[in-house]
Amino acid sequence: MLSSTLPFLTGIDEALRVQFCSFAYVPRCFSSTVNSYPKKPLTSYVRFSKEQLPIFKAQNPDAKNSELIRKIAQLWRELPDSEKKIYEDAYRADWQAYKEEINRIQEQLTPSQIVSLEKEIQQKRLKKKALIKKRELTMLGKPKRPRSAYNIYIAERFQEHKDGTSQVKLKTINENWKNLSSSQKQVYIQLANDDKIRYYNEMKSWEEQMLEVGRNDLLRRTVKHQAKNGIEEY
Repeated sequence: MLSSTLPFLTGIDEALRVQFCSFAYVPRCFSSTVNSYPKKPLTSYVRFSKEQLPIFKAQNPDAKNSELIRKIAQLWRELPDSEKKIYEDAYRADWQAYKEEINRIQEQLTPSQIVSLEKEIQQKRLKKKALIKKRELTMLGKPKRPRSAYNIYIAERFQEHKDGTSQVKLKTINENWKNLSSSQKQVYIQLANDDKIRYYNEMKSWEEQMLEVGRNDLLRRTVKHQAKNGIEEY
């Protein structure tokens, strides 16, 4: 059972592992063992991408990450098998070393330590997966969701209120919003509509890029269905 839960902990990066250990209950007697868990090795493609990304960024400083990833994916597809093999062999070697280290560490855990660790991992697993997914989407340049008229108004007015706590500011701004006339609110409603159009156009372009690099798992359900059926417009 431990083998089905521990890979999650080992797959997160060092920063997230530190965050996990800061609020999860981990018995003192094996906290150092948890911290010593190795990271999962990078796959051949991820290893290649991580190597190429700084190069592409230097060559295209103004390009979005999603655009660079698309170019790297294309370069990987065109890479000769002999060159891909270098990355694949490195991954296999690292994976073997990773499994051996995991087995060595697990043999040192007592049954009570295993139970305690499994409970904490189960409780935090969904939260950590969501955090990792959010970081990935940010790195891939996913467009920000459109703001409502009310949120646009808050963002605009919040900076103007210099005195008081954030809670006091929000209460004041909320009251001011309620007192706006329909014509005054219409300005923000129009800005919100413009933001929806911005979001639609950016998402359409972003999802097309994700399709190109094979990340169908990041598409919205309707887009997945339409892509599967060959529908271009959505």
